[in-house]
Amino acid sequence: MEQLLVLNPGSTSTKLAIFKGEEEVWVDLIKHPVSQLEQFRKIIDQLEWRQNLILQAVNAAGYRLSDFDCFVARGGAGLDPITGGTYWIDQAMVDDLAQGKNAEHASNLAGIIAYNLGKEYQKSALTVDPVAVDEFEPLARLSGLPELPRRCQSHALNLKAIARKVAEIKEEKLTEINLVGVHLGGGISVAALRGGKIIDVNNANQGGPYSPERAGSLPVVDLVNYIYQQQPRLEDFKKRLLGRGGLSAYLSTNDGLTIEQKIANGEQFFEYVYQGMIYQIAKEIGAMATVLAGQLTAIFLTGGLAHSSYVVNGIKARVSFIAPVYVFPGAEEMKHLLSGALRVLRGEEKGKKYQEEKVKPTKLVQDK
Repeated sequence: MEQLLVLNPGSTSTKLAIFKGEEEVWVDLIKHPVSQLEQFRKIIDQLEWRQNLILQAVNAAGYRLSDFDCFVARGGAGLDPITGGTYWIDQAMVDDLAQGKNAEHASNLAGIIAYNLGKEYQKSALTVDPVAVDEFEPLARLSGLPELPRRCQSHALNLKAIARKVAEIKEEKLTEINLVGVHLGGGISVAALRGGKIIDVNNANQGGPYSPERAGSLPVVDLVNYIYQQQPRLEDFKKRLLGRGGLSAYLSTNDGLTIEQKIANGEQFFEYVYQGMIYQIAKEIGAMATVLAGQLTAIFLTGGLAHSSYVVNGIKARVSFIAPVYVFPGAEEMKHLLSGALRVLRGEEKGKKYQEEKVKPTKLVQDK
């Protein structure tokens, strides 16, 4: 039976899990206090430190790295756009992750560490459906300015895994159904999936509904005027948009339970802002339904906020007329990473190569 180590570094922690086949036999969460992270100027500078912490944790649990059949890594945000699937981690991928080519994020470290361990112990290293998955149809790339094409970034790992579950429940082939999938987390992705491919989605960092932490779509001319007039510091303003926007900006909290308790206590402004997020999510679902010309098999809701009956029922009330709504609370990233790796190791799916699957840019400027 296969034994796999799954690695999932986040901004302030690193999740680890060991599986024997489909069974999770060990899990750990290594927390990284801000006081420790401050010693590193860039995320890539954390590489050796985080790798050593992982080795110490695995050894302390009584496992030998040489006993693993495969090291599985969360997909790095720094990769070039690629099609969905499970990928062999190779030197070309590691080079882009180390460079933080398209984004600096702790997830970039996962693939490098898995590759290093695989190389040392002569074992496989795989990653599954990273944020960089790009399966946009050409029309989805147009934004209104050729200099600023729409970029496909989403919670692809969770969206694609849940799409598979819905297909199983409906007893239909994934390649033959249309879905609108919604990941409800600190950021919110609302995606149109045709045949299992994400053909359109809001970039949760740049548009769509506001979320517990992110500002979502903003009035663009007012935004430009604000920047020119207020001249905010670039890094501070990015943090406001991506970490202190949305619910956090309005309510000074991103915690749904706290907000729902405030609503239960009759605080109307909390209800107003929370309902605004629900309204925008539903509106985005409607927009994605038009991408699929209204031909939907189902809508599904997943992610941490899908645990909230308040949020789920609020969305259902607005979109159930479009298609049946299925709810899968939480985001089981470790299990989704495992499933993708096992499909390849067991020959059910072909592992992909990074350089071969890069998405070529769509021509957006007319020849003169």
